[in-house]
Amino acid sequence: MAKVTFDKDTCKGCGLCVGACPKGIVKLSNELNIKGYHPAEVTEQENCIGCAFCATMCPDCVITVEK
Repeated sequence: MAKVTFDKDTCKGCGLCVGACPKGIVKLSNELNIKGYHPAEVTEQENCIGCAFCATMCPDCVITVEK
């Protein structure tokens, strides 16, 4: 099973990863991080296929994908 983690305090909430996810499981959080942005998060970890499209799109390299 694949596992995706986000460095929520570094995420700027640009949303590029949200659009890149083919399973639609990456969303922007309703909560704010320490910089005042809505960071991205995975809502249904069990549905992740480990494609790493989200990590590839991230301009700040805040996403880690483990297979």
